[in-house]
Amino acid sequence: MARSISLPVPVTHSPAAPLAAAAQAAAVPWYVWCSTAAVTLAMIGGHWDISWHRSIGRDAFLTPAHIAIYLCGILAGVSCAYMILATTLGRLPELEAASVKMWGFRGPLGAFISAWGGVAMITSAPFDNWWHNAYGLDVKVLSPPHTLLILGVFAVELGTLILILGAMNRAQGRRREPLERLYLYVGGMLLALILVLLFEYTFRTAYHSGLFYLVMSVAIPPVMVGVATGSAHRWAATYSAAVYTAFMAGLCWVLPLFPAAPKLGPVYHQVHQFVPPPFPLLILAPAIVLDLLRARTRAWNPVLRALVYGIAFLATFLAVQWPFADFLMSPGARNWIFGSGFYDYLTPRDSALYRNVFAAIDSGTGQFGERLAWAAAWAVAMSGLGLAWGSWMRRLRR
Repeated sequence: MARSISLPVPVTHSPAAPLAAAAQAAAVPWYVWCSTAAVTLAMIGGHWDISWHRSIGRDAFLTPAHIAIYLCGILAGVSCAYMILATTLGRLPELEAASVKMWGFRGPLGAFISAWGGVAMITSAPFDNWWHNAYGLDVKVLSPPHTLLILGVFAVELGTLILILGAMNRAQGRRREPLERLYLYVGGMLLALILVLLFEYTFRTAYHSGLFYLVMSVAIPPVMVGVATGSAHRWAATYSAAVYTAFMAGLCWVLPLFPAAPKLGPVYHQVHQFVPPPFPLLILAPAIVLDLLRARTRAWNPVLRALVYGIAFLATFLAVQWPFADFLMSPGARNWIFGSGFYDYLTPRDSALYRNVFAAIDSGTGQFGERLAWAAAWAVAMSGLGLAWGSWMRRLRR
């Protein structure tokens, strides 16, 4: 009797299967893209709105700049609310294990923070409109409605950073790479937002004062060190600082291309185009130094690392920003690249900014030295805070 022999059937693989698997591994969740778009809209709209106030005044509530800002709140609020509701109802099973519980709802921690920020931004809109109708033009950036708005934007950006971070820390292989780039991009936007809060300190007339370096030493190191520590990227601080630099330089070069004219008075200086923000601070240099130090000090005690990072930040920033400030005051910087020839309509012709001289912010060399010493101490302390925050972020999975 003949014995039948069954031969194994060869398994064929579709040529498209490896490509599909690679694409799936490298995919970024849709809610991450929505949150990143919201952050970008907020930063474009915020700087555009400041330029609008400096070039035109306040002529209407629904300006394009305001629309961009509030679109951020709507996009962040709606997308994160959907994410929370869908996770709570079991529609996003991939997020259930990576969620926190709050008020009976479940969702990623970053989604709750961003959703609150979106609500705060939308709430600030009628408050801001009433404020302007009652009191007129803002004298400073941080009016009460603007403070609520900026807190909302900060929450959206922080929530987005944490949202990306959770997905990044859970991802493996190729999927981590695009998430890490988006994480560092949002870190750069966070640097830009922090410096919006300090807008009055970012004009070139302050760059030779101890107060300027004191304020920057408090504001920049926690974000720069924290974002870099939370990442495994070799050049994390440089990447985020480059995002800030490119974004701010782009605003400096693009905004003056559009015409504008003042619609409020008094007009001390005639304006014919949108007035750009100041040229970006040279934080790229200390970021490079920080990344070089990080590669050599990973095994050091955190206190010693904070000491080295803080002193290195202040020393490098002072070494590059001080002489660059002299250049910004010179005729060579009064062009479209560096923007020292642009003044808003409220800039008097006898002001230090218009005359291109440094303002006497410190009372003398004694106060300058004292403030510089405090700047060093704060840079070290804030670097330590950044290290602690970054270490927490590296462990975050939700």
